[in-house]
Amino acid sequence: MNSFNFESNLELSDEYKTHPIFKQLDEYNSFYDSLSFSIMGFIKPGAVSIINLDSYVYSSIQGTLESINLTLKSGRINDAYALLRKLFDSTIINIYCNLYLEQEYTIETHAQNEINDWMKGNSRIPDYRVMTQYIYKSERLKPIMELLRNDDRYKKIRDRCNAHTHYNFFRYVLHNDNRIHLGNNIRENMLSVFSEDLKQIYIQHLSYLFFLNGHYMMSSDYMDHLEMGMTPPEGSEKWVSPPIQDVFNNVIKSSRPDIAEVIKRHTSMDLS
Repeated sequence: MNSFNFESNLELSDEYKTHPIFKQLDEYNSFYDSLSFSIMGFIKPGAVSIINLDSYVYSSIQGTLESINLTLKSGRINDAYALLRKLFDSTIINIYCNLYLEQEYTIETHAQNEINDWMKGNSRIPDYRVMTQYIYKSERLKPIMELLRNDDRYKKIRDRCNAHTHYNFFRYVLHNDNRIHLGNNIRENMLSVFSEDLKQIYIQHLSYLFFLNGHYMMSSDYMDHLEMGMTPPEGSEKWVSPPIQDVFNNVIKSSRPDIAEVIKRHTSMDLS
């Protein structure tokens, strides 16, 4: 007997609707929203933009997370995986741009470089494989990259996203039809897998990001004092924003303590 049957107006189970992934998505959404705003004024050498390039990217990532949330709430797990692949790509593009601008920037190329050409619409961003190889070959990111690539988890996540996007298996067609009752808690179990995939992408992005741009973790105290014409407290330029510290503790340190230790050793920020 098939494990699924057709029903009209299928109601998703309470277990599905209350799955922890929806709280997780809200938390990640809030993080990128806050980060986008807090770094807006940081100058990105080599990128011709009044507002920090990353600020735009994080706002876009926030939008993708909102789309994933809405898509999963409607039971369209297959479509959500296509969006997860887009999210994966967005994080790689972000790290590639940051690394490229740091390593290739010179006074002579300030207004004319690969990233600015992309921003102006004059050229495409390099292919995914070109960007990942650039990241993997970087001595700058080597301490983090070696830990992130010590197993095949990210290859499996990428393969899973691609398989859903291209309907590599017929069952993925069924996973996008919320009128089909799959049985055996298949949808709920898929949410758990999706949740873990999402978390690992989040960890990879933040690990690279905090390693490259430690100042993004800065609390607002230092700038707040300067804006009010006051002398900032000694050492406040190294204070870490409480929300950043919470993410570092609850996501990176709890899941990848090895990566957390490397970030702490290489940053000038007062991470605890």
